[in-house]
Amino acid sequence: MKNRLTYGVIGLGKFGFHVAKGLIEQGQSVIVADQGEAQVKEFADLTSMAYILDSTDKSALEEAGFVRLDYVIVSIGEDIESSILTVMALKELEIKQIIAKAITPVHGKILAKLGANKIIYPERESAAALIKGFLSHPDFEITDISNTMSIARIKVTQKTSGQMIKDIAKRIKIIAFKKLDESWDLNPNEDEIIHKDDAVMVIGDSKEIRDFDL
Repeated sequence: MKNRLTYGVIGLGKFGFHVAKGLIEQGQSVIVADQGEAQVKEFADLTSMAYILDSTDKSALEEAGFVRLDYVIVSIGEDIESSILTVMALKELEIKQIIAKAITPVHGKILAKLGANKIIYPERESAAALIKGFLSHPDFEITDISNTMSIARIKVTQKTSGQMIKDIAKRIKIIAFKKLDESWDLNPNEDEIIHKDDAVMVIGDSKEIRDFDL
């Protein structure tokens, strides 16, 4: 039996928050960390492995359990120095795959040279994925967060209109729901009926998401 993969997410801003929350809701083993108390508190009801710490401190990471994990996503915002030092610390802790968010191409090159396995430019990659998605399916917006996992925003078509969220969730993990002209609901009721032009945010296997027909 294949062992379950282990994940870490450092930096719980908008991008890191949704990655961590999505992984946890999929039943994955996830350690999350941020320097901000408020950001970490948002995970109090989701996992017992949420820590307020300085991710540039190797000892603090080690004590929190960031040791020999399969994947760690470094989603630190504008603090380039902290993201660089964090990647360096993670390499020393024998992390198998480090996925790091970069702000600029130079920043990304530095992270790659330090040993990050994949560099993510959220804004640039989101734009590229959006173009790719519209060319193949105009109701999809897809962002890859690793080699095998993606997040997608999918517009509901007439084909699925009238079904409940729980019917869709049998095939793919839904992490948010948005009725037309309303704000996103991050905790949608599974009995909510969806209608044409509503939208769902999903997370899961990249191939499954791209093959998904809503």
